[in-house]
Formats: sequence, C-alpha cells, structure tokens
Amino acid sequence: MSPEAIALSAVMAVAAGLVGCFAVMRRMALAADALSHVALPGIGVAMGLHLHPLVGAVAMLFFGALLVWALEDRARLATETIIGVVFSAALAVGSMIASGEDLIAALFGGGGALSGLEIGFGLIAATAVVSFVVKQRHALVLALVSHDIARTAGVDLRRLNLLYLQMFALTIALGLRYLGVLLMGSLIIIPAATAKRLANNLTQLLTLAVTIAVATTVLGSWLALWLHRETGPVIVTLAAGCFLLTFLRR
Repeated sequence: MSPEAIALSAVMAVAAGLVGCFAVMRRMALAADALSHVALPGIGVAMGLHLHPLVGAVAMLFFGALLVWALEDRARLATETIIGVVFSAALAVGSMIASGEDLIAALFGGGGALSGLEIGFGLIAATAVVSFVVKQRHALVLALVSHDIARTAGVDLRRLNLLYLQMFALTIALGLRYLGVLLMGSLIIIPAATAKRLANNLTQLLTLAVTIAVATTVLGSWLALWLHRETGPVIVTLAAGCFLLTFLRR
C-alpha cells in the first residue's frame, strides 16, 4: 500500500472508532450496518451518470440520514427501526441500478490507486467527524443519560441528533473505498463493542476503540496485500477476532 492509502485508512479508522462508541451506547449496532447500504443507490446513479461513485454515495448517505432524522419524530419509532425501513428500500433500488462487477465493488470495496478526490475527501471528512465527536462528547453523553438533563444543560437534542446522524453517514462514506457497503458498518461497531468490554470510563472507551480500529485496519490492509485477498473481509475478521479475545478476560 502507498503511504497515502495507509494514512487515509488510519484516519478513517479513527473516525469509525469514535463514532462507533456512541453508536454502541445508543444501541445503534444494527443500524450502522443498515445505514451503510443506503449508499448503494447513490453509487449506482453516479456510475450511470459517469461520476465518481463517492459523489453518489455521499449524497445518498446524507439524504438517508436526513430522512431518518425527519421520520424519527413523525413516526415515533426507534432510530434503528426507521433505518431498517430506509435500508430495505435503498438496497432494493440500488440492486436494480448497479449490477455485475460494479455491484461487487460497491458491496465489498476495491483496491487500486487513490484519486485526488478520494484523498481530499478522506482528510476533510475525517477531520470533521473527529472534531464533532471531541467537541460534542459531553452533550452526547448527557443525551444518553437523560433528555431532561440534557435540555436543562442547554443541549438542542434534535440538532445534536441530526448532526450525529450526518457524522455517522460521513464516517460510512469514508470507509466505502476499503470495506464497501456490506462491511463498513462492522468497522464502526466491532472496535467500539470490543472497547466497551474493556474500558472503565468514557476516555478509555474512546481511546481503546480508536486504537483497535486503527490497528486492525492497518494490519488487515497489509495482510490482505500479502494474502492477495480483498481488504475489507480481512480487516473485519481481525476486528472480530479482537472482540472474541475479550472473552478470555474475566
């Protein structure tokens, strides 16, 4: 892998580790996998218009997150339920639009040299996600503990929820290049779930999740290159192995 690819995969993993911690605490583990599938129709449309797939994926993910946020209050259903409905529709539409090798690349990610657009987007998006989580971590925790306490502290819950969903979508877009639609949700959830079994406080949780995400991403990328395998499955397999190892600890 080139130095640019290693650096970009590492910053992607940092963002995934941070966002994943709050996804796990918000009980959005399955939602992470479902929301990633929303990118599929956007990828198909972008390919049909001869645009970079990343453009379509980002646009559709942002729209999907906004739709989930808008429907959440109106339907009075849990976030994961709304995401499940949106995901099912998106997967059906995306499967009709994309086909063949394009569909396989969208589902599992792909290799090759990084374009300038991918490098620029990766650095800007990762910076935005990390900055949001670091600045809003206390507000996110307050919202988890009690909505009333959060409101008393001056937290705008609807705005915070919208921004979190958008950062969640942006994190998914960051990893589509390496892990694809099917596996990016796993990188968001598994390191955070592993860290949750080991951490004693929020700082430890965030630190461990980032460390595990970065380590499995970099090592998995190197192993995939050595074994001549796709990057995404190797990274997720390593992350899942780390999670299983936590059961050896009392």
